[in-house]
Amino acid sequence: MAAADPARQGRAPDGVFPPARFHANRGADRNSRPEGETMTGKPPTLRPNPNPAEMSAPTVAAPRAASRLALVAGASRGLGAAMAETLAAAGWHVLAVARSQGGLEELDDRIRARGGSATLAPGDITDAGAMAALVGAVAARWGGLGLWVHTAIHAAPLSPAGHVDARELERSAACNLHAVAGLIGLLEPGLRAAAGTAMFFDDPRAGEKFFGAYGATKAAQIALARSWQAETARLGPRVLIASPGPMPTATRARFFPGEDRAPLRDPQDEARRLVALL
Repeated sequence: MAAADPARQGRAPDGVFPPARFHANRGADRNSRPEGETMTGKPPTLRPNPNPAEMSAPTVAAPRAASRLALVAGASRGLGAAMAETLAAAGWHVLAVARSQGGLEELDDRIRARGGSATLAPGDITDAGAMAALVGAVAARWGGLGLWVHTAIHAAPLSPAGHVDARELERSAACNLHAVAGLIGLLEPGLRAAAGTAMFFDDPRAGEKFFGAYGATKAAQIALARSWQAETARLGPRVLIASPGPMPTATRARFFPGEDRAPLRDPQDEARRLVALL
């Protein structure tokens, strides 16, 4: 374990001043480490700069230019984690967003072990206020966004259409559709400013038996992305919709318990294939 740099104690490695400083917020066993910083956009846990005089200080140089900043939503596991690791290895600075802070910290360890860099942003994409705060902090620090990779998903349990749980349908719509619509509005200006790209992943389950809640809301997400793609064809940002192959992810395990995983594609291999599309 790397020793802490005393000069960097008490603040995030590269510093964020306006509109607020986001301090490292790692586990107790990590408090002495200057590793990947943590940005938290959720209002209750957002820590304002303890020194008001610093609020007007010039922004410290970002770790990467906006054009090489990649926001990965759903980055703590599965394809999202694999995409984050692959992008970091290719020289992108990864802004990793997920609900699981523990999963993000493990991701950060893997990224750093390969010489990459990341900023961790634990948060729920369905929290509109948290996402607005996060995007505002990104705009203040980097001034733009080079890439948005969206892998976050709510996978409702399979059930007959007549027995779909109303709460699961609401959660599916909130995560898979409404949150994406909100993020498009929030992220479009930054993506356009950096001539960036948004990347979505299709999983065409609409119309398959027992996939009612997931299939309907995932199809709605992709329909929204296709509309955005058509609207931005001339002025940007570029919108890509890719189709990943079957991988041994937790989501797939929920849908196909007991499936032989040997023929499935390794998420790291699939991430490298998808990154090559950028």
